[in-house]
Amino acid sequence: MKKLFFAAIIMAIGFSALAQEKKAEEKKPATGYKFTVVKELKYTPVKNQSRSGTCWSFSALSFIESELLRLGKGEYDLSEMFVSRDNYEKKADKYVRLHGTINFAGGGSFEDVMETLRTAGIVPEEVYNGINYGGTIHDHSELDRVTKAYVDAVIKGRKLTKAWKKGFNGILDAYYGNYPEQFTYKGNRYTPKSFAQSLGLNMDDYVGITSYTHHPFYKPFIIEIPDNYIWGLNYNVTIDELIEIIDNSIEQGYTVAWGSDVSEKGFQYKKGVAVVPDLEVSTLSGTDRDRWENLSKTERETEILKLDKPITELKITQELRQEAFDNYETTDDHGMHITGIAKDQNGTKFYKVKNSWGTEGSEYAGFFYVSENYVRYKTMNILINKNAIPENIKNKLGL
Repeated sequence: MKKLFFAAIIMAIGFSALAQEKKAEEKKPATGYKFTVVKELKYTPVKNQSRSGTCWSFSALSFIESELLRLGKGEYDLSEMFVSRDNYEKKADKYVRLHGTINFAGGGSFEDVMETLRTAGIVPEEVYNGINYGGTIHDHSELDRVTKAYVDAVIKGRKLTKAWKKGFNGILDAYYGNYPEQFTYKGNRYTPKSFAQSLGLNMDDYVGITSYTHHPFYKPFIIEIPDNYIWGLNYNVTIDELIEIIDNSIEQGYTVAWGSDVSEKGFQYKKGVAVVPDLEVSTLSGTDRDRWENLSKTERETEILKLDKPITELKITQELRQEAFDNYETTDDHGMHITGIAKDQNGTKFYKVKNSWGTEGSEYAGFFYVSENYVRYKTMNILINKNAIPENIKNKLGL
């Protein structure tokens, strides 16, 4: 009897666990998309920028960490806040020199990270996490207000004092922690510059690529966006060539840092997917087409953005992409990291993208899948290893 009794209890517990698991699965939101990864490259764990405008630092350093993995140098956790702090100092200097006529905020660009690695170096996260204001997460809301108020006060004076830079660095020390002039890491003594040199990367191997028609193709230009305070150059190619570069990079084992607009309604991070819906859906026929044409634009949008199944996407041309940029519909929102290529259940190509919003809040624990059409439409620029560029395009760029 005791055996039967205990067996009954075990079965009841098992059924209860299964019921709870089933209930949890039912609550889990479904995207309607089923992805199969066809090419995936090495990457480091997902991090969380929290309440800081430092996606540019997180994504570019994630890209650099993947480069170190690709080169067999092991796994590194590099300090995003060392880069953020270094760039705040550079931003302040340029803002004051230009009398406050450029943007001054926590945002930045991939080129900012490259410039820090070239000139100031880098340190490991365990040496400098940049949180010196209490708590355990990044929160730059007060820092951003204080630094902006400080530089605005500086430029209101009739003459600059010799103390303003020292005062500004004092603010940075207070919030980020004292600048790490020297440190010990795994038994060795480094400066930020010597540690960067120890990584063995050639910073001249990394270039930015974009695709816009208001500048000549195959020439570098400064993208006219507020966060490009450093005036970093990006090489200009056609949109087809941009996709070719991304695809070739992944196929050859190189990941891609990706800067994009993420304000589109088709960007649904919680569902783990980013697409560009075609609200017209001219491919429909019969009663389906009749029903669709009787819906208002809002009703069409609501229905299609359920994403309960793969949708028909808008065909993106070079002209459509340019128009979105010229009309401020494509903005410099977010930096991310492309780590692979996938296909949905219909065989449509998507890119696997690593984000910097932690592992919660999305279907894929900090990753999501973005369609090629979305990349064509909303990519601001990419950062790549120039050795991953197809030879015919590299020759056009003179690299």
